[in-house]
Amino acid sequence: MARAKEFDPDAVLRQALELFWRRGYEATSMADLVEHLGVARASIYATFGNKRELYAKALRRYLDDTDSRIIADLSRPGPVLPAVESLVRRYATEAAEGGRRLGCMVVNSAVELAARDPGVARLVESSWANLEAALTSALLRAKAQGELSAEADPRALARFLLVYFQGVRVLERTPDPGARLRDSAEVAVSALR
Repeated sequence: MARAKEFDPDAVLRQALELFWRRGYEATSMADLVEHLGVARASIYATFGNKRELYAKALRRYLDDTDSRIIADLSRPGPVLPAVESLVRRYATEAAEGGRRLGCMVVNSAVELAARDPGVARLVESSWANLEAALTSALLRAKAQGELSAEADPRALARFLLVYFQGVRVLERTPDPGARLRDSAEVAVSALR
């Protein structure tokens, strides 16, 4: 009879996510994972697969958590532009004042791995496509409700905001991005008016 797992796979996956997010894929060894997770190497392999598979599962968890929250925020009924503007400012504020300096795991994955790992590239592209679609949908609603000008291009604005958000997450990793991020947030908000 197989032994029951002596750890919570979900909790361990979240710990792995934190370690990969903080250190990156290449700088995290299996020995680091064993030590950080407090789980034997064989148990990690049996539950999650190899390091690459564990990384992909951790990245998927990150996407599930962050993408669903953003999509929910943009899908609420009522006026749309205040929700989009709040999202723009929240990105800048979190990055400027958050103090974690980890950036976004999606952006980190794109920079570190997407060019040479098609699986990671697909996950990154999927996240960006989901965010772009949610922003486009929200901005189409805003246009239909008269919150955006008739000439506004919701898809182009969504793409601009997607690029803005990724840039914010890159600057978040620098020592003091505050003023740049606050100023850029106000310019991004003004593009919606």
